[in-house]
Amino acid sequence: MLYSHVCLHNFGFELPPHEISSSDLEERLAPVYQRLKLPQGRLELMSGITSRRFWEPGSKPSDGAVLAGRKALLAANVKPDEIDCLIFTSVCRDMMEPATAAFVHRQLGLPSRCQLFDLSNACLGFLNGMIVLANMIELGQVKRGLIVAGETAEDLVETTINHLLNDTTLTRKSIKPAFASLTIGSGAVALVMSDKRHDDTGHYLAGGSCRANTAHNDLCQGGGGQENGTLMTTDSVELLKRGVETAALCWQDFQSTLGWTPDSIHRFFCHQVGKAHAKLLFETLALDQSKNFETLAVLGNVGSVSAPITMAMGIDQQQLVSGQRAALLGIGSGINSMMVGVEW
Repeated sequence: MLYSHVCLHNFGFELPPHEISSSDLEERLAPVYQRLKLPQGRLELMSGITSRRFWEPGSKPSDGAVLAGRKALLAANVKPDEIDCLIFTSVCRDMMEPATAAFVHRQLGLPSRCQLFDLSNACLGFLNGMIVLANMIELGQVKRGLIVAGETAEDLVETTINHLLNDTTLTRKSIKPAFASLTIGSGAVALVMSDKRHDDTGHYLAGGSCRANTAHNDLCQGGGGQENGTLMTTDSVELLKRGVETAALCWQDFQSTLGWTPDSIHRFFCHQVGKAHAKLLFETLALDQSKNFETLAVLGNVGSVSAPITMAMGIDQQQLVSGQRAALLGIGSGINSMMVGVEW
């Protein structure tokens, strides 16, 4: 995938108001920790996550997406009626039907001629959305589009804690698949993209690559009904191994497609799962980990929001400036990998 006409504007993002530490979660799980003789501090030690953010009770994915979308439109100096396409890309959705994008569209006051739809692909949704919108722009089908994502971790974390507290059959081994659910956080991010031929921002989407390895789609699965809430099981060790294995193939394609070398890239922004994941990824791809800007410790794993909000915060902190190159490196359950190159 290569692009000649796709511009990026500044991101908009929204951090939920409540900061929940890993210690806070472990305090609630004290009876389980005591029964299984698990050491306090295990969650932060294993994941590298000190805290994550949660929304107010009752918040929906569209609520955060709207807040981030407004900020993105303002930063881009683009009026709502100038948006031709809206893509909502989160794992979380308001409901099965209609598309969550419909609620975001209404709240943002986007025009009736604006195409809108949901695009979901685990933690890669936002990057997929960038590529889908870029294709439409490159073909001249739209002039400006908006991608939004709003993840709500509260139900998953709460259901997981309740499940662990009530399941008296748990062992030190059987509890492991649930720990990944305690690393999840909430957040929202948005990005306006436009056609260079109509609106040249000086920031460009250069291209990208993707790889699928669906033989391992059983390593991380989640879902749940209204009665039981949401639960997820994750084989973290095998998912780490197979995910990085898939990313290595995607990285080869990325370099070949764009003609970029690791030395030519100034910053990396990754989907964030845990500190062991980042370490193995950069070692396997032979990349300089000092170029990796991270928000993992303070945001946790924010699903589809992780990589783009990390880039947005990096730009705010002057970790990526005009004239530099960035690569967004994504790995999602399924297993899928997508990597996107940006000329900022």
